[in-house]
Amino acid sequence: MNKETFLNLFPLGSHLCREPMPPMSELKADMAILKKRGFNLVKLQEQWMIDEPEEGHCDFARYEELIEHAASLEMGVYMGLTCEQAPDWLYRKYPDCRMVGRNGQPIIYQAQTPLPADGKPGPCFDHDGAMNDQLRFIRLLVARLGKYENIVVWNTWQEIGYWSETIVGQPTCYCEHTLKAFRSWLRETYADLDALNRAWNMRYRSWEAIQPNRHTQKSCCPQDIAWGTFQDNVRIARTLQARSDAIRAADPYRRPVFAHKAGLNIGAAQDWVYARCQDFLGASAYPAWAPCDQWDDAAQSNGQPHDKHAALLNEMWNGIALKFDYLRSCNAPGNPLWAAEFQGGPVSTAFHKGRVPSPDDIRRWMLTALASGVTAISFWVTRAEIAADELNGFGLLDSAGDTTPRLEEAARIGEVLQRHADVLARPTLVRSEVAIIVDEDNYQVCRLLGQAAEHLPYSVRGWHRLLWDAGVSVDFVAASHLDNIRLDQYKAIVLAFPLVVSDKTTAWLSSYVEQGGNLISDACPGRVTEYGYATRGELPQAVCDLFGVRQVGLSMVREPDNGARWSPAERSWGEYLNPAELLGTGPLNGQHLRANVYVQTFECADSQPLLTYNDGVAGTVRQAGKGRAWLLGTYAGHSGTAYRSVQTALFVRHLLSQCGIGRRHSGELLLRRRVTSDKEIWFVTNPTPHDIMETIDTGAWHVEDLLGEPLQPRGNGVRIDVRSLDVRALVLTRDQPAI
Repeated sequence: MNKETFLNLFPLGSHLCREPMPPMSELKADMAILKKRGFNLVKLQEQWMIDEPEEGHCDFARYEELIEHAASLEMGVYMGLTCEQAPDWLYRKYPDCRMVGRNGQPIIYQAQTPLPADGKPGPCFDHDGAMNDQLRFIRLLVARLGKYENIVVWNTWQEIGYWSETIVGQPTCYCEHTLKAFRSWLRETYADLDALNRAWNMRYRSWEAIQPNRHTQKSCCPQDIAWGTFQDNVRIARTLQARSDAIRAADPYRRPVFAHKAGLNIGAAQDWVYARCQDFLGASAYPAWAPCDQWDDAAQSNGQPHDKHAALLNEMWNGIALKFDYLRSCNAPGNPLWAAEFQGGPVSTAFHKGRVPSPDDIRRWMLTALASGVTAISFWVTRAEIAADELNGFGLLDSAGDTTPRLEEAARIGEVLQRHADVLARPTLVRSEVAIIVDEDNYQVCRLLGQAAEHLPYSVRGWHRLLWDAGVSVDFVAASHLDNIRLDQYKAIVLAFPLVVSDKTTAWLSSYVEQGGNLISDACPGRVTEYGYATRGELPQAVCDLFGVRQVGLSMVREPDNGARWSPAERSWGEYLNPAELLGTGPLNGQHLRANVYVQTFECADSQPLLTYNDGVAGTVRQAGKGRAWLLGTYAGHSGTAYRSVQTALFVRHLLSQCGIGRRHSGELLLRRRVTSDKEIWFVTNPTPHDIMETIDTGAWHVEDLLGEPLQPRGNGVRIDVRSLDVRALVLTRDQPAI
């Protein structure tokens, strides 16, 4: 199987091995099992330390044998690099290439095997020698293995990041090489030192005097905001780009190059940067591994068992739908979307073994991923892990035996996906009508500002859930990429927990509203500048003009029933308002929105009241040009996952209706569509705790169930029965596309 053949298939694979490597005969036997079940891809993960134990002496024979065996089975190979697991000789050759912790001491830890974290944090590649030797090794690897046409994709970084706080107990890297690179980036960012001093309100006399703070207490200072931006968006990106360039230079067939994340930093825009350092960005998906946030209604409480429905629903939504909607949005339009590691067996961390996925789990997970636009799935792993850190975990196969019910279900679905690769192996998800803004400046400030680090992702995540529940697909848009977005592309744009909103972003949003868009903002837009300073009057003038308001008051509000999920202890009497619901007026008359974290009140200029609190105005709407700017005086997104209520859901649906946004299907079932010119596949999800039978209006298309389940024709539609927490998929075909 060569690259051209493979591109006509839906990539369905499984990770075959990593060190310590089982006997070759076992690996080949497992490969044959995958082939027999219809899998067309195996992933091999190389390790630099294993493959070049002595400088200049590389041994790739094991990979070659497995790649050749895959070719004999007509299977493609997905090749992953693990350069963080660097060889010992590199540290002896360059003693100063070790990362340095916040305490100023070199990190002595170096990985001997891929566990616990694929070699992370690894050496500091800001060191020129370490970087050059890494790239030399990559070029040798690709030159040697690149001759095999059945290698179809290269992965440069197994779950991007250094994870140093988890692995070695403190952030990295504070070595002189990284500090030099940081200062060089600052020189490129600012015209001169005076410009930096004016922006930061500082008095540096030389570039060399600029240092990130090293204390353990969070401090929202300009130099620390810049340091975080550099670490997340510049330093990692340089390594990604260098690896990608090295592969492209050495690969005779110019195959796709990507990397993948583990979790996503919801609310951050760094992944838009990573996605453009290679052909596309992928992600891991382990939906049964911590699907709930501690603030969620669905979170475990006092050691009590999880509610089954709430937990499984969160696996679908939080573990898959949210993740891949975010990742899909990070990638450039038209690019693939890979589930680069997909849970195949029980999550097992040392002595803690998770639930063994059932066929129902595998089906709902795979179909939910496809409904969010995923174009390839590679399971982690084929056979249960042998290392004690992941004891007998994760595999589609158990430690012994040649089949399991979960493998058979993955294979059954995979066989069907191959028949519809023309739709599913390509980015064919229908474009959303709603977008949520993601602003890296906002993220970097919130990261350092007390509880804001938790509130920002919680708010963004909650808004996605509110829209998902409403049956409305959503994109995420980075503020730094707004100039690439047409002003008429989205009917509504949401600002979730927008503590930082730059003048440039405000100007773009003002134009968006003038041209007919609906801007929906949570409380306190622009309360903090991108340099970590308070805004005078607590709202920037440009924001006041956009929404037609002036702030009157801002007070913290208690959680319902004296809850304390996110509320700090009251320091004295009168800090908190009593729990409250904001009452709709004007176009949302009769609706209710729960107040979360803050209640912000306003004086209307050329806006009109939208929400009231006691006798004050706690939400406004302003007509501007062809569009409207909606300002909510609280954090609505929190209600997506905490203190959920029917009234909140109705408020969101009525607000969307005012923006001209409705559900594609009017019942309880959720509907998402993937579309080509002559075929559509509709994914129908039942998120409720009860089975549902509803009629789906499909028009004049010929309709079949993707997995061959029964359908009942009903006029211009089909009657469909969907079990609780199940997903069904309808295949619609005809000669001409639907109107």
